[in-house]
Amino acid sequence: MRISGGEAKGRILHFPAGSKQRPTTDFLREALFNLLGPIAGKTFLDLFAGSGSVGIEAASRGAKKVFFIEKDRTIARAAKRNAAELGFEKKCRIMAVDVGTGLAELFEDRCKFDIVFADPPYDKELVGKTIELLAVNPVLSENSVIVIQHSVRENLRLFLDETKVLIDQRKYGDNILSFLKMECL
Repeated sequence: MRISGGEAKGRILHFPAGSKQRPTTDFLREALFNLLGPIAGKTFLDLFAGSGSVGIEAASRGAKKVFFIEKDRTIARAAKRNAAELGFEKKCRIMAVDVGTGLAELFEDRCKFDIVFADPPYDKELVGKTIELLAVNPVLSENSVIVIQHSVRENLRLFLDETKVLIDQRKYGDNILSFLKMECL
């Protein structure tokens, strides 16, 4: 895996050998950031972060603060190592907890994010759970966007209502990037 843009463009990221997790491909990361546009100065939250490739890409492209939530401690250590080796440790915070616990902590700390990216494990019914956790723990800034990467077999539309609106959706093979706006009550 390589960083596709920004100050660390071309640098290699480490991923633990033998891990069964599926990292976001270089192609999909590049497509995501092309769709997001400039992110310099924005805050970024990477849920189900794995080795941190998406969040570190955000840091490389100028995000001012990047938080990662990854419950697998071994993989979270890889994210921490990647951030440190690329010189982003000061703007990156890795939380080795499950997404529900992490979001609750961030909400309690009054953290707000401009971009929230979630890549829950595919076909485990976590898309709806992720949307619900974000609704219960609104860590969203006023104009934030939520991007959920999910399988084509998962129907994200089942979890939308008048407060959770799909604004764009792009299909890449078996993957979908769904862009949402959420009104926090």
